[in-house]
Amino acid sequence: MSHPTHYPAGVPCWVTGLQADTDAALDFYGPLFGWSFEAGPPREGGGMPGSLAMLDGHEVAAVAPVPPGVAPTWMTEVSVEDVRATAERVREAGGMLLAEPMELEAGRLVVFADPTGAGLSAWEAGARKGAQVVNEPGAWSMSVLHTPAPDAAVAFYRAVFGWEPEAYGPMTMFRLPGYVGGKPEQPVPRDVVAAMAPAAAGESAHWAVDFWVHDAEAAAAHAERSGGAVLAPVHDAPPFRQAVLQDPQGATFSVSQLVAG
Repeated sequence: MSHPTHYPAGVPCWVTGLQADTDAALDFYGPLFGWSFEAGPPREGGGMPGSLAMLDGHEVAAVAPVPPGVAPTWMTEVSVEDVRATAERVREAGGMLLAEPMELEAGRLVVFADPTGAGLSAWEAGARKGAQVVNEPGAWSMSVLHTPAPDAAVAFYRAVFGWEPEAYGPMTMFRLPGYVGGKPEQPVPRDVVAAMAPAAAGESAHWAVDFWVHDAEAAAAHAERSGGAVLAPVHDAPPFRQAVLQDPQGATFSVSQLVAG
């Protein structure tokens, strides 16, 4: 378990579920993760506000209306010192801005796609620094890039965020030199900020989000019972039991139950 109060530049800091029907999303995710919800700050341009997901009184994620023409998804945000400078690095590194830098109630945001097509956001903190709890059942743990072009992705994220890759079997761990996060007993090195996996045949590039749960089987059963789906059944991936799930609106995510120290 970790209760961050600050996210250095280059560290993923927040996740937002973009949904067509936000009320239905709250009904699905609240029981799944033990979340309660509070109204979020007003959105730029007067749009409908989202909801802050709360775990034992701590902000852990958000649910917000999905922009027109975009499929429901989970979006990861990475902490940066300056979103405008980040937007320029994205362009120079071959990425594409999906939304120009914008002023929000709690900070500044820019949304972009990397050269392989995976969408991501950069967050310049104001009142909201990031998730107040991570690596705890009911909280977000890590985001993983699935891409068919890992070399292009490595070059892009090194240029934009300073991430350095390290092979780990078929996976790649992204390390941020000089960063020490989490706790000594956590199951991944403390300078690892994200991971990358090869995309499956026919799978488009995307960032997947993972949440810890008390019981992976119960989470999978909830998804099926509530109109979602189990895309990858519960399986052992030491030190976790994991599953890939889909919510009723089509957004995918994984759950992990820590079963060994």
